[in-house]
Amino acid sequence: MRVPLSWLREYVDLPATETGRDVQAKLISAGLEVETVEHLGADLKGPLVVGQVLTIEELEGFKKPIRFCTVDVGQANGTGEPQEIVCGARNFSVGDKVVVVLPGATLPGGFSISARKTYGKVSHGMICSSDELGMGDDGTHGIIVLPPETEVGKDAVELLELVDEVLDIAVTANRGDCLSIRGVARETAIAYGLPLRDPALLDVPGPNAFGYPVKVSDPAGCDRFTARTVTGLSPEARSPIWLQRRLQKVGMRPISLAVDVTNYVMMELGQPLHAYDRHQVQGTIGVRRAQEGEKIVTLDGVERKLHAEDLVITDDRGPIGLAGVMGGADTEIADHDPAEAGAAATTDVIIEAAHFDQVSVARTARRHKLSSEASRRFERGVDPQAASAAAQRTVDLLVLLAGGTAEAGVTEVIAPSAPHTITLAADHPHKVAGVTYGRETVVRRLQEVGCDVYGQDELIVTVPSWRPDLTDPNDLAEEVIRLEGYENLPSTLPRPPAGRGLTGRQRLHRRVGRALAGAGYVEALNYPFVSEQVFDQLGLEADDPARRVVKLVNPLSDEEPALRTSLLPGLLAALRRNDGRGSHDLALFETGLVFQPRDAARVAANLPVDRRPSPDDIAALNAALPDQPRHVAVVLAGAREQAGWWGKGRPADWADAVEAARTVAREAGAELGIRKGQYGPWHPGRCAELTVTVDGAERVVGHAGELHPRVLKTLGLPARACAMELDLDVLERVGDTVPQAPSISTFPVATQDVALVVDAYVPASDVEAALREGAGELLESIRLFDVYENAEQLGEGRKSLAYALRFRADDRTLTVDEASAAREAAVALATDRTGAVLRG
Repeated sequence: MRVPLSWLREYVDLPATETGRDVQAKLISAGLEVETVEHLGADLKGPLVVGQVLTIEELEGFKKPIRFCTVDVGQANGTGEPQEIVCGARNFSVGDKVVVVLPGATLPGGFSISARKTYGKVSHGMICSSDELGMGDDGTHGIIVLPPETEVGKDAVELLELVDEVLDIAVTANRGDCLSIRGVARETAIAYGLPLRDPALLDVPGPNAFGYPVKVSDPAGCDRFTARTVTGLSPEARSPIWLQRRLQKVGMRPISLAVDVTNYVMMELGQPLHAYDRHQVQGTIGVRRAQEGEKIVTLDGVERKLHAEDLVITDDRGPIGLAGVMGGADTEIADHDPAEAGAAATTDVIIEAAHFDQVSVARTARRHKLSSEASRRFERGVDPQAASAAAQRTVDLLVLLAGGTAEAGVTEVIAPSAPHTITLAADHPHKVAGVTYGRETVVRRLQEVGCDVYGQDELIVTVPSWRPDLTDPNDLAEEVIRLEGYENLPSTLPRPPAGRGLTGRQRLHRRVGRALAGAGYVEALNYPFVSEQVFDQLGLEADDPARRVVKLVNPLSDEEPALRTSLLPGLLAALRRNDGRGSHDLALFETGLVFQPRDAARVAANLPVDRRPSPDDIAALNAALPDQPRHVAVVLAGAREQAGWWGKGRPADWADAVEAARTVAREAGAELGIRKGQYGPWHPGRCAELTVTVDGAERVVGHAGELHPRVLKTLGLPARACAMELDLDVLERVGDTVPQAPSISTFPVATQDVALVVDAYVPASDVEAALREGAGELLESIRLFDVYENAEQLGEGRKSLAYALRFRADDRTLTVDEASAAREAAVALATDRTGAVLRG
């Protein structure tokens, strides 16, 4: 909501020294989010005056039409002589009053004006458009043409109100009252402790039998409908400058007098209005739900098929407007255009000021993808008591500015309703804030926002009609707290009970993050939303469990309506984005939840808010939620080790992804099995399947390796990119988190190397497992240090695996015979299980 400070001062007598920044600070302290203060005309410097066009000479021989004009600017140029100006605009004629900027002036943006030769003539100044003066869109896209009665030589800066300050307020969804100058003025008056001149306090005639006939068939959707009629509007009447400028400052474009007046009153009072051409309305105006299949052409020229839940305004022909959203083209106000021969301008209008149901308007606006200034306000709550005052204000302005006549008939259809009351303990705000305010302060603050308050220890509070967001005692407590100042609340840190700290799951999460960061990975946090097309891009099979997703009813983006079942889509998108911005050597990691739907869908119950839910309530809620295991994933691309004086560097490859998995497993205290695998996005020849033993059975917990070239091309990723993903919860389950201190022996180690030849398809992990088991307790460590393949020496389909075995005893120095015996036992078991033979 854009709020001009000059408009705000009409309703609150702010000190003359108060600037927009001062008001911003006050409103922020009161809980409104004032994002910026725009200084209109801050860099504007005159002379900027009103001139009258005396002559126009068309210059020939140029690519675009050019005109050489003489303009009377009075004594503003110091001589009284006509000012010679070159101009390319075509929307003005001899005799028109225009805005002229003279040499020596500076326009917004630091554009200095001086006499200069152009198109063979010397131009002494410029005839201005609204864009050049920073006024915003006035709908003409040309030179500003002022009313004929404007005085020549008058200061245009003052006339056009070019210097002002505008507060830009981000209004939250619960504060619909602040989508109006009236609402912001009320908050300003409270913040400064000043009286408010409420623009809605008008003398309004009561309803009578002479008003335009209205029938409301759905009082739940429309509980108040006011109709007024104004006749005899002058077709030549135009919106005065002050009205146009106020609309431009709040971000609206002037259109025509009748439409501008309804927009002005909406911005002033917060009540959306609509003006119908009376001659185009046929019969009684009605309010009802649409019939399935009905159609309407809205003011934006789009034909819309209506839904049975849409609330519509009708006449005898059918729908003529979407209630609270947008009017129909059939009853649109017609403006007088002299260029159109026989065009009939609207002279008689029916003013509608109604109050529609918030939910109905919101659903209609979203269903038709048609958000408007009116729907924005109805969705957030409009003061129903302001409808009659807004209609009266509109009538008064049309009579004043367009020479119309207000008909005596007044129509008001009102559904009976009682004011909302809330019972509030006088000390309830104290308990919420932890600050003792006192009963007098509580009562005073509630009265300032418009509440009627009665009672002593227990207060009976009647909520004002313009605050539909105040529904329970906590809302009232919030009003007291925010007006007393959030900054005055004490800052008290909670003290956790002794012996309680991070859970085991949280500690593992932190250890894994630190370990990966220490290994050179950078953490990337991604949104948990994905599109189902990403599974095709990752090459997952049609029956892959990862394709079963949880879909959101109201997603942030229609393109990503599902919750992720893998961390890879988000990480790969981050990899692509950073690579596209010039960072080619990347190592990213993420730990986070994935979401797996349960076999039986359940509906979560609404939990109570007046007490802590019972354990059964919480268990039932958790049972209705999808499974949410925690995963860890990494992606790599480019150089893993940078080149420099120390060496050539090394690109990231599949082994780095596998090593990241080992790093995670070490932190979890889990023994990770690694073997050749094939799955989804990974290259079938460079993919490791990662396993652990759970309850005596082997379980696959992830994969690591190089991504498939087809996946890289589809996702636009750099060549040879690698990735790893693990189920961190399973690793925690099987891991031993008890810290293991390293053992330091005083006895020497005995090292034995062994080279075994096996078939090429035999995994090195199987050979290692057999060697480890066969070597027995004396084996301290085993390391694969060489893999050799040569068909001439080893035979076709054979490979050589060389291992370094370290033996050590805790109580003695091993003899050569003991170490050799352990080595031979290890080789024997490897031979028996894998068919390995000693090389050479």
